[in-house]
Amino acid sequence: MTTPHGTAPPDPREGGGHRPPGGDARRRTLPGLPDEGRCLVMGVVNVTPDSFSDGGRWFDRSAAVRHGLELVEQGADIVDVGGESTRPGAARVSLEEELARVEPVIRELSRQGVTVSVDTMRAEVARAAVDAGARLVNDVSGGLADPEMPRVVAASGVAYVVMHWRGHSHTMQSRAVYGDVVTEVCDELAKRVASVLAEGVAEEQIVLDPGLGFSKNPEHNWALVAATERLAGLGRPLLIGASRKRFLGRLLAGPDGAPRPFGDSDAATLAVTALAARAGAWCVRVHDVRPNADAVRVVAAVEGARA
Repeated sequence: MTTPHGTAPPDPREGGGHRPPGGDARRRTLPGLPDEGRCLVMGVVNVTPDSFSDGGRWFDRSAAVRHGLELVEQGADIVDVGGESTRPGAARVSLEEELARVEPVIRELSRQGVTVSVDTMRAEVARAAVDAGARLVNDVSGGLADPEMPRVVAASGVAYVVMHWRGHSHTMQSRAVYGDVVTEVCDELAKRVASVLAEGVAEEQIVLDPGLGFSKNPEHNWALVAATERLAGLGRPLLIGASRKRFLGRLLAGPDGAPRPFGDSDAATLAVTALAARAGAWCVRVHDVRPNADAVRVVAAVEGARA
């Protein structure tokens, strides 16, 4: 591809080519998903008993549905429903258990008009979720955990989050070895995109996620946050999921060195949201929706005033 002046555009993986914040990577239209002309907000509903962030508060089906509706009232554009914890060290649940957790919640939220995504690494769960009304498959493995996943997504036509991933929760931190984390994440994401495209997924379905906290040490996470604009220049919408991650709690550790509790890092999450929105992220995935929904609207207002 060339520019109107006949020169090749810079490759974002090489760090070149300033892409103005709020550029078209964020504002691309994705099938079945809202386009608000600003960074979107994805609220989290963990239908699990062992989530690192909320301790199973929404494990009950009715509570999960109520919480999803509350997140929409607070400003969530998308509600992400997951039935399997991906915290470091977590054991996998059975397919049957994951399906039983998420399918009824997705079906009811969709029935009530909520734009729902499913957080799963399993193709069969993704298929059932789409049948129940989910409009996005958020696969933290980027298609590596279940080789059938890209084909299911391709057949469904829904949007698909391809996250940077190097292994399941019980081994992922041992894989946090990088020479240049930003370049390696960009290169590995590009390979995953090529792979899912070869399986029939359309380019316009794909969202990228650098996988903060997954096979990453704190310094790796901060380098990726700092490189959000470069990541947003890879040509596909970018999802950032920093909310209540361990690297925030460690940054905010008290005098005794004890990390800040997960639920007490929401202000730090808010700072990352504002930075990500300013740098061109398409969406942020958060637990505490209202302040983050406010933040992306403030960023959009500032960008509008500059324009």
